[in-house]
Amino acid sequence: MAGNPPTDDPIQDAPSVTAPQHAAAGLPAIAHSLRMAHEQMGVRRTALTLLKVNQKNGFDCPGCAWPEPDKRHAAEFCENGAKAVAEEATLRRVTPDFFAAHPVADLAGRSGYWLGQQGRLTHPMYLAEGATTYEPVTWERAFDIVAEELQALATPDEAVFYTSGRTSNEAAFLYQLFAREFGTNNLPDCSNMCHESSGSALTETIGIGKGSVLLDDLYKADLIIVAGQNPGTNHPRMLSALEKAKRGGTRIITVNPLPEAGLERFKNPQNARGLAAGGTALTDLFLQIRLGGDQALFRLLNRLILETEGAVDTAFVDEHTHGFEDFAHAARTADWDETLRATGLRREEIETALRMVLDSRRVIVCWAMGLTQHKHAVPTIKEVVNFLLLRGNIGRPGAGVCPVRGHSNVQGDRTMGIFERPAPAFLDALEKEFGFTPPREHGLDVVRAIRALRDGQAKVFFAMGGNFVSATPDTDVTEAAVRRARLTVHVSTKLNRSHVITGARALILPTLGRTERDRQSGGDQFVTVEDSMGMVHASRGRLEPASPQLLSEPAIVCRLARRTLGEASPTPWEDFERDYATIRDRIARVIPGFEDFNARVARPGGFTLPHAPRDARRFPTATGKANFSATPVEYPRVPEGRLLLQTLRSHDQYNTTIYGLDDRYRGIKNGRRVVLLHPDDAREHGLADGAYADLVSEWTDGTERRAPGFRVVHYPTTRGCAAAYYPETNVLVPLDHTADTSNTPASKSVVIRLEPATASAAAAADSGR
Repeated sequence: MAGNPPTDDPIQDAPSVTAPQHAAAGLPAIAHSLRMAHEQMGVRRTALTLLKVNQKNGFDCPGCAWPEPDKRHAAEFCENGAKAVAEEATLRRVTPDFFAAHPVADLAGRSGYWLGQQGRLTHPMYLAEGATTYEPVTWERAFDIVAEELQALATPDEAVFYTSGRTSNEAAFLYQLFAREFGTNNLPDCSNMCHESSGSALTETIGIGKGSVLLDDLYKADLIIVAGQNPGTNHPRMLSALEKAKRGGTRIITVNPLPEAGLERFKNPQNARGLAAGGTALTDLFLQIRLGGDQALFRLLNRLILETEGAVDTAFVDEHTHGFEDFAHAARTADWDETLRATGLRREEIETALRMVLDSRRVIVCWAMGLTQHKHAVPTIKEVVNFLLLRGNIGRPGAGVCPVRGHSNVQGDRTMGIFERPAPAFLDALEKEFGFTPPREHGLDVVRAIRALRDGQAKVFFAMGGNFVSATPDTDVTEAAVRRARLTVHVSTKLNRSHVITGARALILPTLGRTERDRQSGGDQFVTVEDSMGMVHASRGRLEPASPQLLSEPAIVCRLARRTLGEASPTPWEDFERDYATIRDRIARVIPGFEDFNARVARPGGFTLPHAPRDARRFPTATGKANFSATPVEYPRVPEGRLLLQTLRSHDQYNTTIYGLDDRYRGIKNGRRVVLLHPDDAREHGLADGAYADLVSEWTDGTERRAPGFRVVHYPTTRGCAAAYYPETNVLVPLDHTADTSNTPASKSVVIRLEPATASAAAAADSGR
């Protein structure tokens, strides 16, 4: 039988700390996955569910967006994927009786971990203005409440429609269609907080804001550079692909401020070699870079390539690129001393990296939040593109750009039109297909939405999935902003903190998960998703829904649209709810690459979206070519006595979902309020290993942002750099500290000072609050 949820928040002792591990996965990953699955689902449900994860006739993992190979293992999931499935397919339930027993004030004092462990939401719930507890509400009344608030707005732009990455293509397309027919482009999404910098840089340089490689390209590469990314925790199935590439002769350079166990050695739990032997050493060269020093590193590498006779692919540059001379002039000014200061690397390490690059004809650069969440993130990614263009490494098999997306279908949501700055051609296609005039004025991204709520310019906040309050920066500012709304609505599968930080009124609308069977009046339905490499495939849940009260996300959007827009709407919302194939027919006519959508997605494994730079070395930019960039080199300057903090995940979490209180690979057990410091930095601040400190961020507005009571862990990170888990440290990230161009929160470069914690703060940290 599955275990019961905790009735109280677990009381932590002081977190225990051991040495970080130097290998990932193996038998401990299997044991941990099965233990958590059994606790949440029971033995039989575990077997039935996990064997359908990422299978061609199964459902897409609700975790990360890493693609599946054509030939799939019977256990085509990782440890964190198993945790994600277990939490969704759990037998635990959050019923109306639970809400009656727990006033909102009580829930607001609980940890995010405790809230998530309570189980699946079963009924629509309503918090009336002035009420202290949520009460059950009918779906009809819930839709009436939302429609009444939306119709009472002075302008549609007073509404914000947020989207999480797990939403299916069908639901995302309907959601943006409803928002635009209602009259607004206020469609912020989780991309605004993660890979918006990648999309901005890639759109300008190669003409499409997505990666240019497929899974098979990794196996053909001579060299893979993994920069600012921790696959062992964030995308564990990527390790299998890196292992296969490594065994085929590919070399790997890792660029990261922290040593990561998965990139050191991988013990593949899917084969005997990984379990019985020592696994596969993945990284050939580890460049332990300072936070934010990546642009300087790639700029110097580009200068050295330019200075090496015969290293530049001049035929490719001449035929397919624009702006080379300006770029080359800027690159030749790269300075060794400045680069060493910016990166914290030694000259011989960079020279070794250069030799590996020059020895490789086919190079792929993979990256994630370690590159995208800095003020100069967009110039950094442009420099990565420069690096690849110099040697013709875009549009060649085994080479290209590989931004590794996080949440499953976050890329598909954007493809479906979840974007506050839609392209005119997309709006033209919507208008032609549906017969209404979409708004043309750009809408609000995440940061601007928080400002609008704060300033009273947005009054209704509707979230399709996610945990907005915990995921966003400047926690105190964000929570105060959300509380100013007239109505907050969350379409969710499980309880989270965003349900207890509410507007004057609030609704929780429970929805089906990926694991569950979706029955509509037109029969059983499936949905589709797009992975991190542009592969589109079907996802079919098999479990009975957690409650007969649940509605699918497409059904929720369709019913809300019919209630809000009324009979005047030209859109056949009722048909869309009845049969999702009708949605895909419309997608096929609106979005390029989805022609004959229903027939193509019916094939096992789905289909690949076109990508002009990859497929034809055609670059749909303003110049018609791939664009070199010559932006000045930037890196964070940190005042004396201060440190640069990056927020990150533990191994026991996915985004804001906390699975447990351990970070096995980093040696942390039973605690999350820890700060990882180089021993020399800790000693300079008078902080012994095991001491407690308050983290205080410093920003130009002079506001003190404090995260109290963090246990100091001496850790082999780069000098001058610190690391701590989010969402606990999101309070330290100023709302206005964002990347240029993309407006992504700069959560990987927060200047902090350390102050010895008060006794009360240390006690609060020990209690896990």
